[in-house]
Amino acid sequence: MAIIALASAKGSPGVTTAALAAALSWHRRLVLAECDPAGGSILAGYLGGALDGPRGIGELAVGELRDGGLETAFWSQLVDLDAPKRERLLLPGVVDPAQAGSVTPLWQRFADFFGALEKGTPPYDVLVDCGRLQVASPPWPVLRAAAVVLLVTRATLPDLSATRATIRAVERDLAEHRVPPGTLRLLVVGDGHGTSEISKALQLPVIARLPFDPRTAAVLGLGGTVRAGRPLMRAAGALEVPIRALLDRRRARLAWPVPAEAAQLRAPATPTAPEAPHAV
Repeated sequence: MAIIALASAKGSPGVTTAALAAALSWHRRLVLAECDPAGGSILAGYLGGALDGPRGIGELAVGELRDGGLETAFWSQLVDLDAPKRERLLLPGVVDPAQAGSVTPLWQRFADFFGALEKGTPPYDVLVDCGRLQVASPPWPVLRAAAVVLLVTRATLPDLSATRATIRAVERDLAEHRVPPGTLRLLVVGDGHGTSEISKALQLPVIARLPFDPRTAAVLGLGGTVRAGRPLMRAAGALEVPIRALLDRRRARLAWPVPAEAAQLRAPATPTAPEAPHAV
């Protein structure tokens, strides 16, 4: 399914929470890549910082600029969220602000590499947390390479107002770089204005809505045991279906080849959550 990117206009509408919930509920092999220029939070939050050394996109960037070899170094920088299956993998984000300068010039390199993982052996989908787009150096090449871009917004007036301007900016950029239309969608989080009202006001379809579930959000942000039956996890697990349906429609319209294993989404199974966030 290639790259699915999540981003927001400003503030904290829950991009990382939504991305992590989806990653823990995904039915295919998946890499969750934290590409937020402001830094990653899953390593210190959900995983409690329990790793055997520095790991993540910052380390990859420093090594790539120095020696190259992203293809071989990549797999050693991942954290298995469901060890030892290696079906849900995390590429942690930048933890040292000094690393951000190394990552920025490599966004296109990472975008190309992420896109190729769909055709690897075994194949992996890539879910990318791009963070807020109102920062100095957003990962635009990753957004342009994505098969689906989800703008995450809360259903409140201030968030929707900020998202409206961001939608137009993203649409202009994608058009300028000749990205086929139909890439962009809204992912609404929490209570507030209705889905159809939001879609009409922002002139962009809403692909899904994630419920307000502070208990699960706290676990995903700070660590603990994820309960697959919680509202947020159920909704995140269902998110894969409309995403795949959107991709199938776009592929048919653009005459893209559909990988054999992606032709039909297998029946949803009960998501397996990590035994504990420290078991990596």
